[in-house]
Amino acid sequence: MNNGNIMLENYVTYLEFLDEKFQKFFAKQKPYIFCQKGCAKCCKNAQFPYSSIETAYLLYGFMKLDAGIQEEVDKNIKQVLEDKKIFKGEKFRYNCPFLINNVCCVYEYRGLVCRSFGLMTNDINGKVQVPFCCFDGLNYSNVMDDEGKHVSREKFDKLGVEEEPTAFNVSYQFLTDPDFERGFNFVFGDKKPLIEWFIKPENETAY
Repeated sequence: MNNGNIMLENYVTYLEFLDEKFQKFFAKQKPYIFCQKGCAKCCKNAQFPYSSIETAYLLYGFMKLDAGIQEEVDKNIKQVLEDKKIFKGEKFRYNCPFLINNVCCVYEYRGLVCRSFGLMTNDINGKVQVPFCCFDGLNYSNVMDDEGKHVSREKFDKLGVEEEPTAFNVSYQFLTDPDFERGFNFVFGDKKPLIEWFIKPENETAY
């Protein structure tokens, strides 16, 4: 077994550790979570930060898909790359190319930002970040004030639930901290928007 396979196995162990935590977090926040299969708002109009090892694991899952689904993903990737070429703004946002009929076709192999999305988070400065789907009437919208900046005590009291809305330390920067690399013996590697992993060097044939 080569070192790359060992690191990928260690990364999967890390994911299992995280998923156990996430399950508990989402369960505690159940009164405020409206995620359901087919919603897919978190899979659209974003940048999707991915590290090298996350991408390797994603592609490992991709290779297990039926040929027809692989072809659809390939077409999506090519289209996003074409859109990126003509984009003139500062931050290129796009729909995840692995989203097929509003369902993630590699769900089991998805990245960290996908696994944690939906919870309120604390950023590196301790500031609470609300998932953007809140502004579409989804997660935490039933307890946020009209501007989506603070939890409304009035709305919380009206719900009559015991568990308070809580922000968790699950930002992407925290989840990819070197401490986790050392603890689980793997390396995240470079980090960049998901679609950029499919841009070939100039001396190679384009994707």
